Amino acid sequence: MAKPTQEEQKYIEEFGLYWEQMGLPRITGRILAWLLICDPPQQTMNDLTEALQSSKSSISTGTRTLIQFGFIERISLPGERRDYYQLVPHMWSRVLGEKQNQFTLFLQLAERGLALLDEADGPRRERLEEMYDLYAFMDREYPALLERWRAERGLGTGD
Repeated sequence: MAKPTQEEQKYIEEFGLYWEQMGLPRITGRILAWLLICDPPQQTMNDLTEALQSSKSSISTGTRTLIQFGFIERISLPGERRDYYQLVPHMWSRVLGEKQNQFTLFLQLAERGLALLDEADGPRRERLEEMYDLYAFMDREYPALLERWRAERGLGTGD
């Protein structure tokens, strides 16, 4: 098992801090960062605890979170008795594809707010109109953007 170099450790910590700024546990960002740069790409629980100098319980909690978010998966390798963790193939485009649902939900919330303020004008309505316009745009344009990305990478729809 290779340990991260000093530069890799800096990257891992930077990634973890960014993750934390997004409101997620720092360890999840650190695990994801290591799985992005490690060799081999499959890592055991012991590999992760050693590379990240973290407790098994922290790594366990972090890997469960990343599995739930669809970033990583737990696998077994032929002839091995232990579990390994690795990035989900095409994880970035899959995770971003799920953003479409969030755009649709925000669009629906804006529609409901505009209906609630049907007779209103001024700043109250303008705030909701801005929300509606942005999420209507994203709901309309985002799928095409992701499809262009997938086509550029030679991926099928939803990969």
